[in-house]
Amino acid sequence: MKKRTRPTVSVSIPLVLMIITFICSPAFSGTYHVSTSGSDLTGNGSSGNPWATITHALDNVPDDNSTILVKPGTYNGRVRLRGTFDNHATVKSETPYLARLRHTSVVVTCYYGQGITLEGFDIAHAGPGAGALVIQIQDLIGEPGGDDYVSDIVIKNNVLHDSYNNDILKINNGAGNVTVSGNMFYNQTGSDEHIDINSATDVIVEDNLFFNDFEGSGRTNNNDTSSFIVIKDSNGNYDSNLGSQRITVRRNIFFNWQGSTGSNFVLIGEDGKDYYEARDVLAENNLMLGNSSNVMRASFGVKGAANIIFRSNTVVGDLPSLAYAMRLNTEGSNLPCDNIYFYNNIWSDPTGTMGAENPSRPDDFSDTPSGETDYFEIDNNLYFNGADVIPESSSEMVNYTDDVSGVIADPLLPENSSPVIPRWDEAQQIFADGSGTIRQVFEQMVALYAVPADGSAVLGAADISNAPFDDILGDLRPTGDSECDMGAFQKTSSDTLAGDFDRDGDVDGYDLAILCDDPLLLAASIFAENFGSF
Repeated sequence: MKKRTRPTVSVSIPLVLMIITFICSPAFSGTYHVSTSGSDLTGNGSSGNPWATITHALDNVPDDNSTILVKPGTYNGRVRLRGTFDNHATVKSETPYLARLRHTSVVVTCYYGQGITLEGFDIAHAGPGAGALVIQIQDLIGEPGGDDYVSDIVIKNNVLHDSYNNDILKINNGAGNVTVSGNMFYNQTGSDEHIDINSATDVIVEDNLFFNDFEGSGRTNNNDTSSFIVIKDSNGNYDSNLGSQRITVRRNIFFNWQGSTGSNFVLIGEDGKDYYEARDVLAENNLMLGNSSNVMRASFGVKGAANIIFRSNTVVGDLPSLAYAMRLNTEGSNLPCDNIYFYNNIWSDPTGTMGAENPSRPDDFSDTPSGETDYFEIDNNLYFNGADVIPESSSEMVNYTDDVSGVIADPLLPENSSPVIPRWDEAQQIFADGSGTIRQVFEQMVALYAVPADGSAVLGAADISNAPFDDILGDLRPTGDSECDMGAFQKTSSDTLAGDFDRDGDVDGYDLAILCDDPLLLAASIFAENFGSF
């Protein structure tokens, strides 16, 4: 945001707080209650006389930024997130993770919803034999992808686990403006995913943990599950989207691979269609740990997709894989991959076995067949393969030697072969690593595995022009030369001025405008700089 030189403006803290409250928040809100002992027939949604189901609550609360608090207990049957809430409605477990949603089919559906947040639940299939999917968000309102499409849906701070049939979360058929934030995912079933983003637009997947732990759920690990996240379009012109578009995967942690040798932590494109299955995808600030003995295809894959940026990610550990860093290819009727970019990433296998699990080609940095990618860039990344050299092959389009600004050095990251698998312990009401919240699990894993030691070659080595605004913890990165770090974690981020969202060295009304994403507050800031006062 470009700003003019302006006179000093004195704005009191109470006035700032008043502006935030007035601009960023609706004027009114109500709180309503759901309980296993409530009634949809005689209840009125009060704490003393609650309703029995979330669906009924959403059908009856006003559009006033309402909050529906769900008391602890197990709620069996389908939950329908429906209704149009211009001022948003939040459905929240009163005590995080102690309200359990279970069903023998899709547990939560959102086919007719707008402006709804689902927060703080333990959500899973009831057990073996369940119907497909744990949560499905798709557009069934009139013309898919039309003006009234399913949108502004937030899935936040939930433990999402143990699908016994298909994906855990499916976002498809024209849905848009969906945020998946701060959740824990584990244990899908078969050749399916934790998240399947399929013909959707404007989806943000951020601050989540993805892993599998079938044994911890008393299930058999068949090594047959698909990628943790797939972004694609299977249905062509069925809805108004041709290819998933504007998808962001940022600040997530992926680890404990138990899937098939043909899958990835993140895969873009999958079904061999004759159009770009995904476009305009950004994957940044993710931590990908190689701590499992199970072999995967590659940490990141693209099939028949375009305009993909993979930047400031940390991929570290043994990571048994057929290719360590990436697979760019086509299948079926795919168009060649196009405009694929790799910047400021760390690829570090301290064991020296980068891609050694492919018997026909025992060392592989990438699997990128000639002619299957039209254009790529790989610039300013770090490569480390322990005591061994970085593998390269003339048969691959992408090699580490294509990176003329690349760094070959030990990033000095902590050893990560045996992390605690931090699944939710329902009986003890705590996560297995001792954390009380998903965010605590996340921050502890970042501290344990993402922070380079002093003297690391990644420190101050990023190309700032291709670096994200923040790091894996959401802390701002510095903007000066030789200050921004490669990889997901910014070691000097604590030196950045808190609240300086436009990164100009001060905290003022412009930063409040960014915080609230509000043009009225921006206008007030411009008024203040020109006329000296609000």
